[in-house]
Amino acid sequence: MRKKFYLDPPKILVLGFGTIILIGALLLTMPISTVDGKGLSILNALFTSTSATCVTGLVVVDTGTAFTLFGQLVILSLIQVGGLGFMTFGTLFAFLIGKKISLKGRILLQESLNNLSMEGIVRLAKRILIFTALIELLGAVLLATRFSFDMPLNKAIYYGIFHSISNFNNAGFDLMGEFHSLTGYVDDPTVTLTVCILITLGGIGFIVMNELFEFRKVKRLSLHTKIVLITSAILVATGTILIFLLEFSNEKTLKPLSFTGKILASLFQSVTPRTAGSNTLNIPDLTQTSLLLIIFLMFVGASPGSTGGGIKTTTFTTLLGAVWSQIRGKEDATFYRKRVVYETIYKALTVSVIGLFLVLIITMLLTITEPGKDFLMILFEATSAFGTVGLSMGLTPELSPIGRVLIIFTMFAGRVGPLTIAFAITIRRNPDAFRYPKGKIMIG
Repeated sequence: MRKKFYLDPPKILVLGFGTIILIGALLLTMPISTVDGKGLSILNALFTSTSATCVTGLVVVDTGTAFTLFGQLVILSLIQVGGLGFMTFGTLFAFLIGKKISLKGRILLQESLNNLSMEGIVRLAKRILIFTALIELLGAVLLATRFSFDMPLNKAIYYGIFHSISNFNNAGFDLMGEFHSLTGYVDDPTVTLTVCILITLGGIGFIVMNELFEFRKVKRLSLHTKIVLITSAILVATGTILIFLLEFSNEKTLKPLSFTGKILASLFQSVTPRTAGSNTLNIPDLTQTSLLLIIFLMFVGASPGSTGGGIKTTTFTTLLGAVWSQIRGKEDATFYRKRVVYETIYKALTVSVIGLFLVLIITMLLTITEPGKDFLMILFEATSAFGTVGLSMGLTPELSPIGRVLIIFTMFAGRVGPLTIAFAITIRRNPDAFRYPKGKIMIG
């Protein structure tokens, strides 16, 4: 008897994202998508579609000047679907046509949102859609109001909507032209703070956002939410202070700015590696120490169930907790008087090791495919792709065809999750029927 082919949630998520990317790529190859009327080449269209769907922001052609309104709207749609997840949009369509969400659909929603429980998952999906609409609308109004001083009102409104959606979904695509991103607003408090808030809200995760919304009723936060908020705050504050100190006397970055401008630029450049990709400072002009700091922030990335990538804040903190417990001679890693189970620590270690190996392998391959390029530039690009950040030192537009394929794979793996891909390509995972006797290995 022939075995029935089984599609578990990881396989469906990988195939779903892959399908959306292919549809987006086909649309971007159409003549109507580009200003020159020729459409993008297949490889460039696939790269751009992957970058948009995986909310990365790395680009091989300038979004503001190369694409028509149709092409830009295709990219914006891919960003929105990719940021929220295709299962969330599937739920929206089910709501609109009055269809009930099946058990399989609820399981897929749980997997795509990285939620610990299936309880209330449909209600969470509804709130995600409401939160997203309200936050993006408010961000669009604030940005459009500011942009209206620099451009016609209709253009300002469109730019406000585009940049609000792009930054809330941590994508980093912009329409400013010539790969300038938001450098023209480096010391502008309205643009800087609005975009920082959009990036932060998109990066903390919808589960955390929902718990904060319900806090007024339940008066408590889960361990997950506490770790996300504390870790995110520490990373942003530490990054801001270090970039301020490292770039304070740099003639090409902070030195020409006022004191307030220096703080705003430092804050923005600390927030944006949380997988957003917009920048107000020219990345290649930063000191090498600042670039290494940004590489670290990009690798850690955002939080689970968010629009961002990276190994995630909770993974990083869990590993730190396990290391600290070993140093203190404790058996358990604890946070807020709660013990972290070994399964969670193993998963955090697995995600981190796979992510680290992926970045290192892609970096090694890029040193072969892109001869003569600076090593730090290559490492920066590979980490940015894995963390679905989109910050670039200028290497992406100059990548060879093989180099572009490598970055496409890295962006996809970073967005879907290396562990999800590993689960998707393996045969059904069955628990061990027995356990081997213990063996001893010398460590350290």
